[in-house]
Amino acid sequence: MKQYRMKPFVTPPEFDVTVPGSKSITNRALLLAALAEGRSVLKGVLFSDDSRVFMDALQTLGYNIIIDEAVNEVTIDGRGTHIPEKKADIYVGSAGTAARFLTAMLALSGGQYEMSASEQMSSRPMRPLLEVLESLGAKFVYKKESYAFPFSILGREDVSCDKVYLNIDESSQFLSALLLNSVFCPDGLSVHLTGKRDAKAYVDITMKMMKAFGGQMRQHGEHEYELLPQQRYTAAEYVIEPDVSAACYFYGMAAINGGRIRVNHVHFDSTQGDIAFIRVLELMGCQVKDTEQGIVVGGPVNKDGEKVLQGMEVNMSNFSDQTMTLAAIAVFAWGDTTITGVEHIRRQESNRIKGIVTELNRLGIACEEREDGVVIHSGKVRASREHPVEIQTYEDHRMAMAFALIGTREEGIVIDNPLCCRKTFENYFELLTKLNLRLE
Repeated sequence: MKQYRMKPFVTPPEFDVTVPGSKSITNRALLLAALAEGRSVLKGVLFSDDSRVFMDALQTLGYNIIIDEAVNEVTIDGRGTHIPEKKADIYVGSAGTAARFLTAMLALSGGQYEMSASEQMSSRPMRPLLEVLESLGAKFVYKKESYAFPFSILGREDVSCDKVYLNIDESSQFLSALLLNSVFCPDGLSVHLTGKRDAKAYVDITMKMMKAFGGQMRQHGEHEYELLPQQRYTAAEYVIEPDVSAACYFYGMAAINGGRIRVNHVHFDSTQGDIAFIRVLELMGCQVKDTEQGIVVGGPVNKDGEKVLQGMEVNMSNFSDQTMTLAAIAVFAWGDTTITGVEHIRRQESNRIKGIVTELNRLGIACEEREDGVVIHSGKVRASREHPVEIQTYEDHRMAMAFALIGTREEGIVIDNPLCCRKTFENYFELLTKLNLRLE
């Protein structure tokens, strides 16, 4: 499927939806289970391009993994800090979590590995993490560009280092990679953040999951993390939460179309930072309720009984994956919507700020690029059945899924390369087709 022609909802949606497991939690759980001692069972696992490349890598490294996609379950026999294969060729695809987490794991293990990635991942930031790993004794040989894929890991020297300095302005995954792999530092380690961003939501997920597998650490203020000496992970049965990032696309559909959508098993006690996006929808005028079955979002109703979304200004630093979602929703809001705190999304799967501006302009929507975000002005979409507009997705799953929201309300929206969604949500457009059929 090279393109997907969107079909607007003919009536306000009334849906109950189940979304896949969280990518962020799935890949953290896979790593922790491999580094634990004993057999772990992971339930609610996401099966997508990103998680499959992680599982393939672990199997290449010699881990015994039992995969049951029918029940979304994976069983892993962990080996502690003893990686079965001391030499291997590892491919991380376009998965940022696999690229950062596995690089730290293998570099700190002392083995010798050939690391490669997709062209997209090869252009994404790695330098801050690789420089810290070098300070901890890891040896790298870069095949093309310095501090980028592909590269060789040539063991690890025994160096004395009890404190490292790390900038995570480009990605909080650098810090999570070090924290998750702290078991390779028997004497402990202090990580001091030097940049402007702390990305608290994703780091909180990492720390809570480490604790679930028996790991311990301390945080000192906002910018220093202490990895305690002699840490070990123990095997666990771990249930992975539904992907709140995926849920937000459906909540966005309710926001712009009215009606009511519930995403099963998503609750406000989620560890995922994107849960904050639902509160943004509430501030814009949506009706929000956390029920026993899951959070329900209904379309906006203001005091005069009219269904009007309100534009707003919001710092999305801690839930930046929803920047494109809010941009799509903002098209239908009253007044301007200003998004700040997301400068770092220029260096993710695509330059997402530029992508937002380019694709909204393609639709006739005025918006302005700013240093750390974007301003979107509400307006009329210039697309129709006779004159469709092809939305470019830049090999970026979130661009595809977010801009599809506009097509649930407006005619003439065509999503280019929809299969890029396989990265995190394999059947997203298939599910949209099924939901649309239920409204006819």
